[in-house]
Amino acid sequence: MDFTAGPGRPRHGWMALHIRSALARTTGRGAPERGRSPARSPRRRRALRRGLFATTAGALCALAAGCGLLGAAPDPAEESIRVTPRDGARVRTGERVEVSVSRGRLDSVRVVRASDGLAVPGRIGGHGRRWRPLRADEAQGAAWGRKSARSFDGALQPRARYRVYAVARGADGSRHTRATSFTTRPRDKRFLAHFFPEDGQTVGTGTIVSLRFDRPITDRAAVERAVSVGSRQQEAQPHWFGRTRLDFRPRTYWRPGSRITLDLGLRGVRGGPSLYGEQRKSVHFSVGRDQRSTVDVRTHRMTVLRDGRPHADYPITAGAKDTPTYNGRMVVSERHRTTRMNGSTVGFGGQYDIEDVPHALRLSESGTFLHGNYWAKNGVFGSRNTSHGCIGLRDGRKGDAQSPAGAFWESTLVGDVVEVVGSPERTLAPDNGLGGWNLSWQEWREGSALG
Repeated sequence: MDFTAGPGRPRHGWMALHIRSALARTTGRGAPERGRSPARSPRRRRALRRGLFATTAGALCALAAGCGLLGAAPDPAEESIRVTPRDGARVRTGERVEVSVSRGRLDSVRVVRASDGLAVPGRIGGHGRRWRPLRADEAQGAAWGRKSARSFDGALQPRARYRVYAVARGADGSRHTRATSFTTRPRDKRFLAHFFPEDGQTVGTGTIVSLRFDRPITDRAAVERAVSVGSRQQEAQPHWFGRTRLDFRPRTYWRPGSRITLDLGLRGVRGGPSLYGEQRKSVHFSVGRDQRSTVDVRTHRMTVLRDGRPHADYPITAGAKDTPTYNGRMVVSERHRTTRMNGSTVGFGGQYDIEDVPHALRLSESGTFLHGNYWAKNGVFGSRNTSHGCIGLRDGRKGDAQSPAGAFWESTLVGDVVEVVGSPERTLAPDNGLGGWNLSWQEWREGSALG
């Protein structure tokens, strides 16, 4: 800012006169002061100029209302009382709220919703140096019985402004206060993972742990990092099928007797724009004995190995010439003592509708089952393939526990492997049910979002 007057420049009264007269005194330019000799020693003139510079700089800063040459002094309240979230922040509803002091003690803290004054119930702890909100269960049982405590669900409300008022005492007894505010964003969308198998279930050695998400996941790498599957001896690797399914399997079948743990650390994990996970839990499965069955479509037989030894051999009927059974390794995903099978649900129109199919084991999502068959003649099993793609074993009308179908159903666990060979049909797709064993290990690992 130019404080000297001139054409088109503002005049600044006494300050302009003061500077001009001071310049005249120190530089010799202008009229000498009355009563003083114009002669000055060089040393005296330099000293006067230094003093003038300091005085003028101070005046300029004063007129500029805080030019900041020397820096503003820190706010003692801000230094002594720390508030999270910071003043003016815009945060998610699950953001941590905390008020703390490094020295001294907190006297009082209030966090209130600006719209209605409803307070967030909290407690001062940590020897008086930290305040945090109560958990939902603590708030419900709060002794004070306030409306705010009874209605608090453990989270901030979306689209709300909150004010924080804190009072603290310093170690020297000095009193400090601080007031801040922050706002919350609109509520984020949440996603859940539905998992297979069920928690606590005993499963077969071919089990593939499968997660189905209720919303499409776009940040697949972040979600994948938050999930792990394995036992003490084996670690399962992930493979994505689209944006809503994530499967895990080890390189080889699970070892009998092992315990599989699924760790879901999805709470707060970003699955996409404004989309966050909710779950944080561990799920456990026990691996039973090792049972593997092979269905040979050409010989019309199914052989069963239990822990590497022959266990059973059954005559079967598989898919007919026009409706062949898939080849490949399939994993039992469901067991039904009785179920209804309707051709219209799998693309066969009204060709069949059987309400009481006994001893049914699901092998694919597209409708392949290994089940009891009471409507075919006995001569069919072991000699002809007549089905619409399922594998049939002889059974009684209401399910005979002593029949081949009943015996096999009773001996089978979810997670057991049934492999079909010799069919003219293609190999089961890896995402059709739990068909992931039909991929090589290299192909399986290429399905990871982490590379």
